[in-house]
Amino acid sequence: MSQSTVDKPGTTEQSDLPLTTHGADAKGRALTRIVLIVGFVLVVALFFLLIFSAPVEGARPTTLGFSLNDLFVWLGGLHPLVQIPIFIVIFGVVVAIVLVLIEFAPRPGRGYFIMRLVACLVIPVLAFMLVRPYQNAVLYVVAISLVVGALLFFADFRSRQGAGYLFQLVLFMTPAALMLLLGLIYPAVATFVKSFFDKKGESFVGFENYVWVFTNPVGSSSVINTLIWALLAPTISVGIGLAYAVFIDKARGEKVLKVLVFMPVAISFVGAGIIWKFMYDFRQGDQLGLLNAIVTLFGGDPVNWLAVKPVINTLMLLIVFIWTQTGFAMVILSAAIKAVPAEQIEAAELDGTNAWQRFTNVTVPGIRSSLIVVLTTITIMSLKVYDIVAVMTGGRDDTSVLGFEMVNQQQRFQSYGHSSALAVVLFIFVLPLIIYNARSLSKQREIR
Repeated sequence: MSQSTVDKPGTTEQSDLPLTTHGADAKGRALTRIVLIVGFVLVVALFFLLIFSAPVEGARPTTLGFSLNDLFVWLGGLHPLVQIPIFIVIFGVVVAIVLVLIEFAPRPGRGYFIMRLVACLVIPVLAFMLVRPYQNAVLYVVAISLVVGALLFFADFRSRQGAGYLFQLVLFMTPAALMLLLGLIYPAVATFVKSFFDKKGESFVGFENYVWVFTNPVGSSSVINTLIWALLAPTISVGIGLAYAVFIDKARGEKVLKVLVFMPVAISFVGAGIIWKFMYDFRQGDQLGLLNAIVTLFGGDPVNWLAVKPVINTLMLLIVFIWTQTGFAMVILSAAIKAVPAEQIEAAELDGTNAWQRFTNVTVPGIRSSLIVVLTTITIMSLKVYDIVAVMTGGRDDTSVLGFEMVNQQQRFQSYGHSSALAVVLFIFVLPLIIYNARSLSKQREIR
């Protein structure tokens, strides 16, 4: 019956239709990848030419009459209660435009074709002109917009061949990609480039700023203190947090004990710095600080803890950071410990192992991924610390770290070269931890 049905005139099997979908057309997929890669490379190249092009003196900025900066300045002059609904309306309009294009993109017809063509070419032009209404930018903006528009139009062409998802994919990804380019990639590249120029960013000085970082007392102490923070802060925080999680596991009043340790996590670094600054308070008369009150109670002389060099004052700052991070480590590791199968612990106990052997041979391997995440997270936070140093010492008495000194050089001394070099060094310190964390998580996904 099926054979006769196929042979009937006027009927067509689905297999007889041209298979030109994106999933089945291998040549089409290869062509799509090549076009998208080439287009992306062109956009990036034009974008960097736009950024680093030398402006012509006397040339006036080319704008659409307004820019995002004008919008934010206008909003800044309004009442906060008025700013919120305006932001919501603007966000809703943008989302509505994107959703309309997503909805109507695959539909056939001349009107829809014109709408997609306009969207492909006009939206990139408007976006770039709103973001960068600077002089000599028109040619680059038009070139970038044409390339982006061509990519969107090609995606629309592929959608009409059966790859309808491609246009939606590109349309959804383009705003995020632009924001990532403007908010992350461009600042990173610009910071790296500025690190090779003088403090005003005018004359090329090569590696002079990096030499200053590792030889000047201010820069070198910042590097050394940052390494001390990165080594001690995560180790002590995780050590205390893990021990606490193990000892109170399934204990009476476990929830209350966890809350007591976790409470400092809810306090900002600024608040924690102010609290502990009172703890370390030093004066010649009656002692307000708890630590010096205890010292004087036993007949000792008060100590200016935040000015004791070397290292002691840095360790005092470290205590504040450890106080705020131990609860975070404890909560994550406690949850991981509870996820270790009870059968494994019972089997190890039947084998005659003691508590320490069960902990090292069963519990620790079972929570290895959580340990890595907590260690790397706290290490990255310790490398980027700024608030505690700024509030408690202001970087005085050799307590500065890279995160603080980077801002200090830029804001206080207007030295953009030194600030950029410090930022690059900090990025180099953080990058291996991020890569290691990402690889560890990917291995865990593969195992699962």
